[in-house]
Amino acid sequence: MKKAVYLHLLFKTAKTINFLNDMVYSHEVQNMCCVAKGPNHGPAPIPEEGKWVQAKEIKDISGMTHGVGWCAPQQGACKLSLNIKDGIIEEALVETIGCSGMTHSAAMAAEILQGKTILEALNTDLVCDAINTAMRELFLQIVYGRSQSAFSEGGLIIGAGLEDLGKGLVSQCGTLYGTKAKGVRYLQLTEGYITKMFLDKDNQVCGYEFVHMGKFMDAVKKGVDANEALKSVTGTYGRTKPEQGAVKSIDPRKE
Repeated sequence: MKKAVYLHLLFKTAKTINFLNDMVYSHEVQNMCCVAKGPNHGPAPIPEEGKWVQAKEIKDISGMTHGVGWCAPQQGACKLSLNIKDGIIEEALVETIGCSGMTHSAAMAAEILQGKTILEALNTDLVCDAINTAMRELFLQIVYGRSQSAFSEGGLIIGAGLEDLGKGLVSQCGTLYGTKAKGVRYLQLTEGYITKMFLDKDNQVCGYEFVHMGKFMDAVKKGVDANEALKSVTGTYGRTKPEQGAVKSIDPRKE
């Protein structure tokens, strides 16, 4: 028995020596004496899907969160949403704005991302600077326990990313334009594509009419007449009637 213990210790010591021999130390370090290491409490726990986790490996990371990135000339931006389970990207939503090339890059990135670990994704060329930057920002959030689902027990189901898009599965996008000479023009808001802007007696904006394009296309695909579909998904916000103070309406793209 003692011989077995002795051989085990000898083998363990030999492995340690071999490990140390594989390392290259400077002359100064080689001449230092050894000082025992004190307490080792490990990494600070981070909140993940309703639990406190000491994340030591990539597989210890889970959560649903978002990151925003921009390209080098800052002509476009990307919002990246990932749902990660046990370090693996199970769901990816890529939304881009401001650059035509970025939308095509997003098509490739959405195919590349799922199935990768977050470390692989961080070190993968996601085609576009903005998408790569969004991945970096998202990585930092999730490994520090700042995910959207940090305190949601069990996390969010795969498919939760689509909830950000709502009915019709269309990105919530705002497009507004203005000049000093002619004032503001509402072109796209959360509700949808702006068809009319309503002005009051002071020529100030008091409301608008919109078309929800996602719902419109869903209705058309179901065989609903385009004009009828358009009426069913057209809505208004604010003061849009004469009795409410609206004096006139303008087409923001033409007037």
